[in-house]
Amino acid sequence: MLKSVVVVGGGTSGWMTASYLTAAFGDRINVTLVESARVGAIGVGEATFSTVRHFFEYLGLEEKDWMPKCNATYKLAIRFENWREEGHHFYHPFERQRVVDGFTLPDWWLRNPSSDRFDRDCFLVGTLCDSLKSPRNLDGTLFEGGLGERSTYRTTLSEQSTQFPYAYHFDATLVANFLRDYAVARGVKHVLDDVVDVALDDRGWISHVVTKEHGDLTGDLFIDCTGFRSLLLGKALEEPFESYQSSLPNDSAVALRVPLDMERKGLRPCTTATAQEAGWIWTIPLFDRIGTGYVYASEYSTPEQAEKRLREFIGPAAEDLEANHIKMRIGRSRRHWVNNCVAIGLSSGFVEPLESTGIFFIQHGIEQLVKHFPDANWDEGLRHSYNTLVNRCMDGVREFLVLHYYAAKRADNQYWVDTKKRELPDGLAERLERWQARIPDSESVYPHYHGFEAYSYVCMLLGLGGISLKPSAALGLLDPSSAQHEFKLVAEQAAELERTLPTQYEYFAQFH
Repeated sequence: MLKSVVVVGGGTSGWMTASYLTAAFGDRINVTLVESARVGAIGVGEATFSTVRHFFEYLGLEEKDWMPKCNATYKLAIRFENWREEGHHFYHPFERQRVVDGFTLPDWWLRNPSSDRFDRDCFLVGTLCDSLKSPRNLDGTLFEGGLGERSTYRTTLSEQSTQFPYAYHFDATLVANFLRDYAVARGVKHVLDDVVDVALDDRGWISHVVTKEHGDLTGDLFIDCTGFRSLLLGKALEEPFESYQSSLPNDSAVALRVPLDMERKGLRPCTTATAQEAGWIWTIPLFDRIGTGYVYASEYSTPEQAEKRLREFIGPAAEDLEANHIKMRIGRSRRHWVNNCVAIGLSSGFVEPLESTGIFFIQHGIEQLVKHFPDANWDEGLRHSYNTLVNRCMDGVREFLVLHYYAAKRADNQYWVDTKKRELPDGLAERLERWQARIPDSESVYPHYHGFEAYSYVCMLLGLGGISLKPSAALGLLDPSSAQHEFKLVAEQAAELERTLPTQYEYFAQFH
């Protein structure tokens, strides 16, 4: 059995990895994390999937243990603004579709829409986001009556049998620091130093990393958490990188941290993605500030133009704030586990921040590493299985994000015109043709696990408006009374929640 793991790189990916490994294996393995004091974390990954709750649950952490320390808030959805046209918005919620007489509520809505807001007619979450509500009552109970609450055993992504109604926004730097303290308290050795070389043995495996002040750090398994630099997998082992930029051109971002009076502004419980001339701007409300940034394609905008537009978007609150410019490597490594090295996080791959998949990829990679953890025999089948699963996951997210741009009705400049002309990933063109005849279901979306279900595809297609959808012909022969009753029930439940739930700020103020 392997005895020692060396994690190279800190930040969110490094400390998520170290804390998870020690939670999984305890003192049966030795974990060392080495990070440079000079290399700062990118730290823009402040929005997450609802599945991230499994990560904190696995570590034995309650929300009250970590959320106030990380200025965290709840995220019930992503709000897409101006993707169809200026002034239009819709929500992609953490909420599965209701089904009536074998057909989903969005299918019934297509047959006879009661308004132009499918997201409010078919789901509860849109109303909660519009009214800035918390998904929990002041006593901590969940609005869904305990749906998906803490189990009696540790769970992973594969146990996501229900759609938990929210994810988190948090300060990525504070989360990394919190997990550092968690991991070190449980035996992880923390080395603050620069890695100046990666030494390979005769087989081409990593024997040790050389640090500037602490000498050689040896281990059995090395985890590359060095971000876009990919110091171990990409540089030392020369694993090829496969770009996604032919279909996802956004390769740059500029970010700002904007202090605001959030009590006055209010905490909208969602990430907002606002379409722009060369990409989109994210807005993430934390308890003490907003995190915001412009994700753009350098083919259509200079860094100076992007920063100017972001500051204009924010207004006077952006004055004198230092901007963080980021060059993103869009795509994935051909393999993520080579010899005795596994890449986690940006060193493994990245698609862009849309849909908040960065931390999801970290969590997925860590969980699969634990499930595939090798012994001294280093079974090649484990590496092959791991690489296949991670590749499929990233390729699936790529396809889902390409859909956002291809299906957006907006086409008011060259950037948005070109989004309809770019290369489509294998299989997406055929699926698009099928969806125009019948809205997406579990049998017609990307077939491998990538974190998104059929309802996500339905929401995006209905909201983006660039591809016409038709209701099932069978609905014309069915009695609609049960569906009408369900639409009425959604409206009544949404109104009751809007009346009784506290706002997000009210809920979190009690912990601060």
